[in-house]
Amino acid sequence: AITKISDRGLPSGSVLQVVTATDSTSRNTTSTSYVNASNTLSVAITPTSTSNKIYIMATGAMYSNTTNKRGYLTIYRDATNLAGADGFCQIKDASGAPLVPFAASILDSPSSTSSLTYQIYIKTVSGTTFYINEYNSKSSITAFEVAG
Repeated sequence: AITKISDRGLPSGSVLQVVTATDSTSRNTTSTSYVNASNTLSVAITPTSTSNKIYIMATGAMYSNTTNKRGYLTIYRDATNLAGADGFCQIKDASGAPLVPFAASILDSPSSTSSLTYQIYIKTVSGTTFYINEYNSKSSITAFEVAG
């Protein structure tokens, strides 16, 4: 459930609304271009003012199954990659590498009062598979609207 409060009279930096999503199903890709990691790891938020910002936080665990190959994780706002080609988080598997925690966050300034969708996207390099939520781990993404 989304709870919104008016930002009238609240100081800059006040949190106006929070939405979150979690996923514990193992997800993976062999794509060398970013793909949506999970429709479940998606939050939609509608800012109440164009001057407000959206703080996004994503956490979980990632894994790559091939020695010396990289996996990448980023956050998209609709069709915009908020971190660029190298993403917020990377993993490079060394032989026998364990599941590695990830944490990514950004204070986004979308200048919008339209509904925005934030999602975790992943990619890998040729010849490997990149995973999130492997071995019963759980990921989450949370969006906070912050008064501007």
